Amino acid sequence: MKALIHSGQIGIDGLKWAERAIPSVGKNDIKVRIKVAGLNHRDLFALAQAHEEQPVAIGSDAAGVVAEIGAGVTKFKVGDEVMLYPGSGWWENADAAPETFVILGSSERGAMAEEIVVSEEDAVLKPVHLSWEEAGVLSLSALTAYRALFTKGEVSQGKKVLIPGIGGGVANYLLQFAKAAGATVFVTSRSEEKLQSALERGADKGVLSDENWETALAGEKVDVVIESVGAATFDKSLHSLRKGGTIVIFGSSTGDTVIFNLRQFFYGQYTLKGSTMGSFEEYEAMLHFVAEHGLHPVVDDVYPIEDFKKAFQRLEDAEQTGKIALRID
Repeated sequence: MKALIHSGQIGIDGLKWAERAIPSVGKNDIKVRIKVAGLNHRDLFALAQAHEEQPVAIGSDAAGVVAEIGAGVTKFKVGDEVMLYPGSGWWENADAAPETFVILGSSERGAMAEEIVVSEEDAVLKPVHLSWEEAGVLSLSALTAYRALFTKGEVSQGKKVLIPGIGGGVANYLLQFAKAAGATVFVTSRSEEKLQSALERGADKGVLSDENWETALAGEKVDVVIESVGAATFDKSLHSLRKGGTIVIFGSSTGDTVIFNLRQFFYGQYTLKGSTMGSFEEYEAMLHFVAEHGLHPVVDDVYPIEDFKKAFQRLEDAEQTGKIALRID
């Protein structure tokens, strides 16, 4: 079978759609024929090394059809439509992931493949209201958003939430989830087009990144900021919080190091929390939330697998609004 492999060269040029052996199906495993896989920013991070000694199979998000089951499998039957939990080894919600946790698409197994073998415990039935493209791009970003917003941010009806950097996959899920929960949502972006798109999808206010946020928001403060931009927006995000408010950070796309005033921070009695992806328990809760509210991912574009370089280039250039999908089957 073929899979998207990275080796030999840093960046997109190191990607190859190549033949690769597939493991045999164990007692509690299922083999899934992938129909659609989704791109994430962490896929770009995987391309930052040459991987000369050990090629890496790319991809954390996918949906497909069960093609074979092991003798001990009880959750699924051949022909079931499933989605993959984008990790393994983190079952119950906890303060942080256990040492056993691994994310799919960072070693010899990746979701961007014709077929993949996973434990039956690492898959779920596809929600019936989602198309293949929607199911294929949902898992990692939506789970990241769910944990950051609800587990860490404790967002509920009536809360005010700020999402800097609207337009990417996680940020769009944050907007959808927060609005579905009854929160007021403010968003920022460098792009007027992305701001307008967010307003059309329910955002209450939009602010350009280089504006004075306090002026644009008429001095209004928020309860929670969900940060992923990092150094470029952290100070503005902190200044946008009400006293006693919370910042949740799940990314740092503009730099990992920030300097801020500790005295201002503790006098304001702010809370700073880190978050990354989520447990299988939260994954199931997220899927229930999506189904309950009839939510659909924002799909930016769908590429045939043969055009994988174009898809990755669009992601690298940050041209997308929403998620990018690869059609495999």
